[in-house]
Amino acid sequence: MLRLPRRARARDTAAMDMATDGIRIDVWLWAARFFRTRALARAAVAAGRVTVAGAACKPARLLRAGDRLVVEREGERFEVEVRALSDRRGPAPAARTLYHEDPASIAAREAERARRVAERAGYRPPEARPDKRARRLIRALGDIDAL
Repeated sequence: MLRLPRRARARDTAAMDMATDGIRIDVWLWAARFFRTRALARAAVAAGRVTVAGAACKPARLLRAGDRLVVEREGERFEVEVRALSDRRGPAPAARTLYHEDPASIAAREAERARRVAERAGYRPPEARPDKRARRLIRALGDIDAL
């Protein structure tokens, strides 16, 4: 009989326990690369920017395969279904196998990104700081938006 080292046995039993019990939502969000650190994931969940099945949750909530999440991050909204659980952060292609994003969510995010690009299209920042004359004109005009 082939015996595994103690550390390998412990890791395998932990993986089996994780499959039956679930995994903390902040750990999964970090492993799935939605957030750069666990602290950022925990803060987002605590702030209510992550919902499970339409309800807000706490960072220690156990996540299971099949759960539906809505993750709001930096003005972007992801609607995903959990496909697999992992407590290890791996490469991005492996992280994408942990969830499936709705096509409607992808289309909405792309439309929002295109809208933001279109808003910035006409604006050109000044090439240099205003000189003395330009500063006087700016002060003379005052707050244009207040009119």
